[in-house]
Amino acid sequence: MITKLSTYMTDSVNPYRNLATEEYLTLHTEPGECILFLWQNSHTVVIGKNQNCWKECKVNYLEGDGGHLARRLSGGGAVFHDLGNLNFTFCIRHEDYDVERQSEVILQAVRMLGIEAEKTGRNDITVSGRKFSGNAFYRTKDFCYHHGTLLVDVDKEHMSKYLNVSREKLQTKSVLSVRSRVVNLKELKPEITVSLLGEKMIQAFEAVYGYSSRPLPDSRLDWQEIGTYEKRFSSWEWKYGRKLPFQYSMERRFSWGDIELQFQVDSGVVQAVNAFSDGMDQAFVASLSLIHI
Repeated sequence: MITKLSTYMTDSVNPYRNLATEEYLTLHTEPGECILFLWQNSHTVVIGKNQNCWKECKVNYLEGDGGHLARRLSGGGAVFHDLGNLNFTFCIRHEDYDVERQSEVILQAVRMLGIEAEKTGRNDITVSGRKFSGNAFYRTKDFCYHHGTLLVDVDKEHMSKYLNVSREKLQTKSVLSVRSRVVNLKELKPEITVSLLGEKMIQAFEAVYGYSSRPLPDSRLDWQEIGTYEKRFSSWEWKYGRKLPFQYSMERRFSWGDIELQFQVDSGVVQAVNAFSDGMDQAFVASLSLIHI
Protein backbone atom coordinates (compact mmCIF):
# COMPACT_ATOMS: atom_id res chain seq x y z
CA MET A 1 0.00 0.00 0.00
CA ILE A 2 1.29 3.46 -0.91
CA THR A 3 2.08 5.49 2.22
CA LYS A 4 4.91 7.70 0.97
CA LEU A 5 4.98 10.12 -1.95
CA SER A 6 8.23 11.54 -3.31
CA THR A 7 8.81 13.97 -6.15
CA TYR A 8 11.92 14.63 -8.20
CA MET A 9 12.28 17.37 -10.80
CA THR A 10 15.46 17.77 -12.82
CA ASP A 11 16.95 20.68 -14.73
CA SER A 12 18.73 18.28 -17.08
CA VAL A 13 17.50 18.22 -20.68
CA ASN A 14 19.97 15.48 -21.68
CA PRO A 15 17.90 12.43 -22.73
CA TYR A 16 20.57 9.89 -21.77
CA ARG A 17 21.03 11.38 -18.29
CA ASN A 18 17.26 11.56 -17.81
CA LEU A 19 16.63 7.96 -18.91
CA ALA A 20 19.45 6.87 -16.59
CA THR A 21 17.94 8.81 -13.68
CA GLU A 22 14.56 7.27 -14.41
CA GLU A 23 16.02 3.77 -14.28
CA TYR A 24 17.90 4.53 -11.07
CA LEU A 25 14.81 5.94 -9.33
CA THR A 26 12.78 2.91 -10.39
CA LEU A 27 15.31 0.42 -9.05
CA HIS A 28 15.59 2.33 -5.76
CA THR A 29 11.91 2.90 -5.03
CA GLU A 30 11.24 1.93 -1.44
CA PRO A 31 8.38 -0.37 -0.35
CA GLY A 32 5.16 1.62 -0.02
CA GLU A 33 6.61 4.55 -1.99
CA CYS A 34 5.61 6.16 -5.28
CA ILE A 35 8.05 8.58 -6.90
CA LEU A 36 6.81 11.15 -9.41
CA PHE A 37 9.71 12.14 -11.66
CA LEU A 38 9.17 15.20 -13.90
CA TRP A 39 11.68 15.87 -16.67
CA GLN A 40 12.26 17.30 -20.15
CA ASN A 41 14.44 16.39 -23.11
CA SER A 42 15.77 18.84 -25.66
CA HIS A 43 15.24 18.08 -29.38
CA THR A 44 15.01 14.30 -29.03
CA VAL A 45 13.26 11.35 -30.62
CA VAL A 46 12.76 8.55 -28.12
CA ILE A 47 11.95 5.12 -29.55
CA GLY A 48 10.54 2.06 -27.82
CA LYS A 49 12.82 -0.73 -26.60
CA ASN A 50 12.14 -2.99 -29.61
CA GLN A 51 11.77 -0.50 -32.44
CA ASN A 52 13.86 -0.23 -35.59
CA CYS A 53 15.22 3.31 -35.29
CA TRP A 54 15.85 3.66 -39.03
CA LYS A 55 12.23 2.85 -39.80
CA GLU A 56 10.63 4.95 -37.06
CA CYS A 57 12.79 8.07 -37.27
CA LYS A 58 14.47 10.15 -39.95
CA VAL A 59 17.75 9.79 -38.08
CA ASN A 60 19.87 11.75 -40.56
CA TYR A 61 17.55 14.78 -40.38
CA LEU A 62 17.36 14.62 -36.59
CA GLU A 63 21.09 14.36 -35.99
CA GLY A 64 21.86 16.80 -38.79
CA ASP A 65 19.78 19.38 -36.90
CA GLY A 66 21.70 18.70 -33.68
CA GLY A 67 19.02 16.44 -32.20
CA HIS A 68 19.36 13.20 -30.26
CA LEU A 69 18.10 9.68 -30.80
CA ALA A 70 17.34 7.78 -27.59
CA ARG A 71 15.98 4.30 -26.88
CA ARG A 72 14.02 3.72 -23.68
CA LEU A 73 13.47 0.57 -21.65
CA SER A 74 9.71 0.39 -22.23
CA GLY A 75 7.86 -0.75 -25.34
CA GLY A 76 5.53 1.33 -27.46
CA GLY A 77 6.10 3.78 -30.27
CA ALA A 78 8.42 6.67 -31.10
CA VAL A 79 7.83 10.15 -29.65
CA PHE A 80 9.36 13.58 -30.18
CA HIS A 81 10.48 15.60 -27.16
CA ASP A 82 11.36 19.27 -26.95
CA LEU A 83 11.09 21.88 -24.22
CA GLY A 84 7.39 22.34 -24.97
CA ASN A 85 6.83 18.83 -23.61
CA LEU A 86 6.74 17.69 -19.97
CA ASN A 87 7.61 14.06 -19.28
CA PHE A 88 6.43 12.20 -16.21
CA THR A 89 7.39 8.88 -14.64
CA PHE A 90 5.68 7.03 -11.80
CA CYS A 91 8.31 4.80 -10.17
CA ILE A 92 6.62 2.18 -8.04
CA ARG A 93 6.88 -1.36 -6.69
CA HIS A 94 4.89 -4.05 -8.50
CA GLU A 95 2.58 -4.73 -5.55
CA ASP A 96 1.39 -1.08 -5.65
CA TYR A 97 1.35 -0.65 -9.42
CA ASP A 98 -2.04 0.56 -10.69
CA VAL A 99 -2.25 2.06 -14.19
CA GLU A 100 -5.76 3.42 -13.62
CA ARG A 101 -4.74 5.21 -10.45
CA GLN A 102 -1.57 6.59 -12.02
CA SER A 103 -3.52 7.77 -15.07
CA GLU A 104 -6.01 9.49 -12.79
CA VAL A 105 -3.21 11.79 -11.65
CA ILE A 106 -2.84 13.07 -15.23
CA LEU A 107 -6.59 13.43 -15.72
CA GLN A 108 -6.99 15.39 -12.49
CA ALA A 109 -4.02 17.62 -13.28
CA VAL A 110 -5.49 18.79 -16.58
CA ARG A 111 -8.97 19.09 -15.05
CA MET A 112 -7.46 21.55 -12.56
CA LEU A 113 -6.56 23.58 -15.64
CA GLY A 114 -10.09 23.43 -17.00
CA ILE A 115 -9.59 20.68 -19.57
CA GLU A 116 -11.74 17.55 -19.63
CA ALA A 117 -9.63 14.66 -20.85
CA GLU A 118 -10.17 10.93 -21.08
CA LYS A 119 -8.06 7.80 -21.19
CA THR A 120 -8.49 5.97 -24.50
CA GLY A 121 -7.21 2.50 -25.10
CA ARG A 122 -4.31 1.34 -23.00
CA ASN A 123 -1.82 4.13 -23.49
CA ASP A 124 -3.35 7.38 -24.80
CA ILE A 125 -4.94 10.31 -22.99
CA THR A 126 -6.97 12.55 -25.26
CA VAL A 127 -9.20 15.61 -25.53
CA SER A 128 -12.02 15.31 -28.09
CA GLY A 129 -10.20 12.42 -29.73
CA ARG A 130 -6.86 14.24 -30.05
CA LYS A 131 -3.89 12.91 -28.12
CA PHE A 132 -1.77 14.99 -25.74
CA SER A 133 -0.30 12.18 -23.67
CA GLY A 134 1.14 8.84 -24.75
CA ASN A 135 2.04 6.35 -22.03
CA ALA A 136 4.33 3.33 -21.80
CA PHE A 137 5.17 0.80 -19.11
CA TYR A 138 8.12 -1.21 -17.83
CA ARG A 139 8.72 -3.92 -15.23
CA THR A 140 11.89 -5.58 -14.02
CA LYS A 141 11.45 -8.05 -11.15
CA ASP A 142 9.61 -6.17 -8.35
CA PHE A 143 10.12 -2.70 -9.82
CA CYS A 144 7.90 -0.89 -12.33
CA TYR A 145 7.50 2.41 -14.00
CA HIS A 146 4.72 4.12 -15.93
CA HIS A 147 5.92 7.07 -17.97
CA GLY A 148 4.74 9.30 -20.76
CA THR A 149 4.55 12.65 -22.47
CA LEU A 150 2.42 15.71 -21.82
CA LEU A 151 2.29 17.98 -24.88
CA VAL A 152 2.09 21.60 -23.78
CA ASP A 153 3.59 23.54 -26.69
CA VAL A 154 5.57 21.03 -28.74
CA ASP A 155 6.83 22.00 -32.21
CA LYS A 156 4.59 19.80 -34.35
CA GLU A 157 6.49 20.72 -37.49
CA HIS A 158 9.57 19.06 -36.01
CA MET A 159 7.44 16.13 -34.87
CA SER A 160 6.32 15.53 -38.43
CA LYS A 161 9.80 16.14 -39.82
CA TYR A 162 11.55 13.48 -37.72
CA LEU A 163 8.94 10.79 -37.11
CA ASN A 164 7.92 8.14 -39.62
CA VAL A 165 4.40 6.99 -38.80
CA SER A 166 3.01 4.20 -40.96
CA ARG A 167 -0.01 5.05 -43.07
CA GLU A 168 -1.69 1.86 -41.86
CA LYS A 169 -1.35 2.95 -38.24
CA LEU A 170 -2.82 6.37 -38.99
CA GLN A 171 -5.70 4.83 -40.94
CA THR A 172 -6.64 2.58 -38.01
CA LYS A 173 -6.94 5.75 -35.92
CA SER A 174 -8.97 7.53 -38.62
CA VAL A 175 -6.54 10.43 -39.02
CA LEU A 176 -4.55 11.75 -41.95
CA SER A 177 -1.28 12.78 -40.29
CA VAL A 178 0.62 12.73 -37.04
CA ARG A 179 0.05 16.48 -36.65
CA SER A 180 -3.74 16.16 -36.87
CA ARG A 181 -3.74 13.30 -34.40
CA VAL A 182 -2.12 15.26 -31.54
CA VAL A 183 -2.98 18.45 -29.70
CA ASN A 184 -0.95 20.82 -27.55
CA LEU A 185 -2.66 21.75 -24.29
CA LYS A 186 -1.74 25.37 -25.03
CA GLU A 187 -4.07 25.24 -28.04
CA LEU A 188 -6.92 24.55 -25.62
CA LYS A 189 -5.83 26.90 -22.82
CA PRO A 190 -3.27 29.52 -23.94
CA GLU A 191 -2.27 30.33 -20.35
CA ILE A 192 -0.88 26.81 -19.73
CA THR A 193 2.88 26.55 -19.32
CA VAL A 194 5.16 23.59 -18.64
CA SER A 195 5.91 24.84 -15.11
CA LEU A 196 2.21 25.35 -14.35
CA LEU A 197 1.38 21.84 -15.53
CA GLY A 198 4.19 20.49 -13.38
CA GLU A 199 2.67 22.18 -10.34
CA LYS A 200 -0.74 20.68 -11.13
CA MET A 201 0.78 17.23 -11.59
CA ILE A 202 2.18 17.36 -8.06
CA GLN A 203 -1.12 18.64 -6.65
CA ALA A 204 -3.05 15.88 -8.43
CA PHE A 205 -0.48 13.30 -7.31
CA GLU A 206 -1.19 14.22 -3.70
CA ALA A 207 -4.96 14.36 -4.23
CA VAL A 208 -5.18 10.92 -5.85
CA TYR A 209 -2.99 9.13 -3.30
CA GLY A 210 -4.18 11.11 -0.26
CA TYR A 211 -0.78 12.10 1.14
CA SER A 212 1.51 15.10 1.00
CA SER A 213 4.62 14.62 -1.11
CA ARG A 214 8.22 15.52 -0.36
CA PRO A 215 11.05 16.33 -2.75
CA LEU A 216 13.45 13.42 -3.05
CA PRO A 217 16.69 14.35 -1.23
CA ASP A 218 19.91 14.37 -3.24
CA SER A 219 21.39 11.97 -0.71
CA ARG A 220 19.28 9.18 -2.24
CA LEU A 221 20.90 9.59 -5.66
CA ASP A 222 24.11 7.75 -6.53
CA TRP A 223 25.48 9.67 -9.51
CA GLN A 224 28.17 7.10 -10.15
CA GLU A 225 25.52 4.41 -10.70
CA ILE A 226 23.42 6.82 -12.74
CA GLY A 227 26.51 7.57 -14.84
CA THR A 228 26.87 3.87 -15.61
CA TYR A 229 23.29 3.75 -16.89
CA GLU A 230 23.82 6.95 -18.87
CA LYS A 231 26.83 5.44 -20.63
CA ARG A 232 24.64 2.53 -21.77
CA PHE A 233 21.77 4.73 -22.96
CA SER A 234 24.14 6.92 -24.98
CA SER A 235 26.05 4.04 -26.58
CA TRP A 236 25.76 3.27 -30.31
CA GLU A 237 24.82 -0.35 -29.56
CA TRP A 238 21.89 0.65 -27.35
CA LYS A 239 20.56 3.45 -29.53
CA TYR A 240 20.79 1.80 -32.93
CA GLY A 241 20.69 -1.93 -32.06
CA ARG A 242 22.55 -4.81 -33.61
CA LYS A 243 22.91 -4.75 -37.39
CA LEU A 244 21.81 -7.94 -39.10
CA PRO A 245 22.53 -8.70 -42.79
CA PHE A 246 19.04 -10.06 -43.39
CA GLN A 247 17.78 -11.70 -46.58
CA TYR A 248 14.06 -11.91 -45.80
CA SER A 249 11.59 -9.83 -43.83
CA MET A 250 7.89 -9.80 -43.11
CA GLU A 251 5.67 -7.38 -41.27
CA ARG A 252 2.08 -7.11 -40.19
CA ARG A 253 -0.12 -4.90 -38.03
CA PHE A 254 -2.19 -6.45 -35.25
CA SER A 255 -4.60 -4.88 -32.77
CA TRP A 256 -1.73 -4.63 -30.24
CA GLY A 257 0.76 -3.02 -32.64
CA ASP A 258 3.11 -3.46 -35.59
CA ILE A 259 5.57 -6.37 -35.85
CA GLU A 260 8.46 -6.77 -38.30
CA LEU A 261 10.65 -9.89 -38.45
CA GLN A 262 13.98 -9.92 -40.28
CA PHE A 263 15.60 -13.29 -41.04
CA GLN A 264 19.21 -14.18 -41.79
CA VAL A 265 19.17 -17.48 -43.68
CA ASP A 266 22.06 -19.73 -44.70
CA SER A 267 21.51 -22.90 -46.78
CA GLY A 268 17.82 -22.91 -45.90
CA VAL A 269 18.46 -22.63 -42.15
CA VAL A 270 17.47 -19.56 -40.14
CA GLN A 271 20.63 -18.32 -38.43
CA ALA A 272 19.23 -15.23 -36.68
CA VAL A 273 16.07 -13.18 -36.27
CA ASN A 274 15.55 -9.53 -35.48
CA ALA A 275 12.12 -8.54 -34.16
CA PHE A 276 10.94 -4.92 -34.21
CA SER A 277 7.65 -3.70 -32.79
CA ASP A 278 5.84 -0.77 -31.20
CA GLY A 279 3.87 -3.23 -29.05
CA MET A 280 3.70 -2.43 -25.34
CA ASP A 281 4.90 -5.87 -24.18
CA GLN A 282 8.63 -5.27 -24.66
CA ALA A 283 9.65 -8.57 -23.00
CA PHE A 284 7.56 -10.63 -25.44
CA VAL A 285 8.95 -8.87 -28.50
CA ALA A 286 12.53 -9.14 -27.22
CA SER A 287 12.05 -12.91 -26.80
CA LEU A 288 11.38 -13.24 -30.56
CA SER A 289 14.93 -12.19 -31.48
CA LEU A 290 16.58 -15.59 -31.25
CA ILE A 291 19.95 -16.75 -32.52
CA HIS A 292 19.96 -20.28 -33.97
CA ILE A 293 23.15 -22.34 -34.17
